[in-house]
Amino acid sequence: MISPKDPDITPRIWGVGVLCHAIADALDARFNPVAVRGEISGFTRASSGHCYFTLKDPQGQLRCAMFKRSAQMLNFAPKDGQTVEVFGRLGVYEPRGELQLVVESMRTTGQGTWYEQFLKLKAQLEAEGLFDPDRKRPIPERPRAIGVVTSLGAAALHDVATSLQRRVPHIPVILSPALVQGIDAPASLLLALQALSTQSDVDVILLVRGGGSLEDLWAFNDEQLARAIVACPVPVICGVGHETDFSIADFCADLRAPTPTAAAELCAVSQADLVQHVMALQELMQNLAHRQIDKSSQRLDLAQSRIGRPSQAISQQVLRITRLEQTIHQRMVSFTQTCQHDLLNKKAYLERTLGQTIENNQQRIHRAQLRLGLLNPRLVLERGFAWLSDEQGVAVSSITQAKVGQSLQATLSDGRVDLSVKGTKQ
Repeated sequence: MISPKDPDITPRIWGVGVLCHAIADALDARFNPVAVRGEISGFTRASSGHCYFTLKDPQGQLRCAMFKRSAQMLNFAPKDGQTVEVFGRLGVYEPRGELQLVVESMRTTGQGTWYEQFLKLKAQLEAEGLFDPDRKRPIPERPRAIGVVTSLGAAALHDVATSLQRRVPHIPVILSPALVQGIDAPASLLLALQALSTQSDVDVILLVRGGGSLEDLWAFNDEQLARAIVACPVPVICGVGHETDFSIADFCADLRAPTPTAAAELCAVSQADLVQHVMALQELMQNLAHRQIDKSSQRLDLAQSRIGRPSQAISQQVLRITRLEQTIHQRMVSFTQTCQHDLLNKKAYLERTLGQTIENNQQRIHRAQLRLGLLNPRLVLERGFAWLSDEQGVAVSSITQAKVGQSLQATLSDGRVDLSVKGTKQ
């Protein structure tokens, strides 16, 4: 009995998830990638596009999952009881702890050489960027003309022509016939594609063919055709085989259609859709125009409510001008009266001032006259005094001016007396 207390022999205790992960790593390192042959059992395709089935033989069975991206590359419809060869990676589905093979590709038994060539060329061109979504061009909605590359006797031609006539009868269709099967088909398809690419009015090309086996569709896995599709100056829609059929041309085309009819439906907007779109635009424009008219009408109503009738506005302006005239007139009358009153007051003041000044001046003159009269020599002479002067009229006011024998004149109040100096005495 093993004792858990003995550290030398006690096994490691794993977490379930950690152990599943470790087993998955061991399987990946030991087996992957792996190729397995077996019989399909319980095949189902989920709504997500993923496929689930069991691969079995007399010695055992293995649960398998094939995700949507890989399932879309199948060129046949898997079914129960079919023996296939699958390629993928072995691992552990950890949520249930189950061994699971994630299938990346599948082929029917006996198909190996063809399918291996397909996968090899696909990997090569994908590595060169020929499948890059960023390289692919949008499909014009209204091409001037549609080119079609297919066989004259193919059912795909009838399907495409019927679909185009129904959807876009107004767009010209230019057919460039080619072989779509056999050893000469790749070169024929290449020439037909190049012939359409020189048509200046062709805006999109449909490369179509009906369903068939891998061998039947092999012409569309040609490397030169793939490179011509990429180099084509106009977009190419590839509709080859059925929905489950994939070819190299599908990956190189600007758009892959599941069937030829689908390719015809994807190459342009239908006439009915265009008419409906035009009608929708017309209705939209009418609605926009009506809304704009309604808005303009509301703005006009608002403006009218603010402005009113022009005659009313003019009457209001006339009334305002009349009131202004009256105000100006009243102010002018008041100003004139004020000026007149001030003028009269100033005149009266000037008159009073002038009268007072004249009266004062008259009194001053009178007083001056009185003072002047008192200074009049005549009054002195009337009191008995005389004014002496020599013969030259010079006043003699001192005896020093008089000499004996000198002639003098004595002016009296009523006349003049001539005198002669007989002597002087102080």
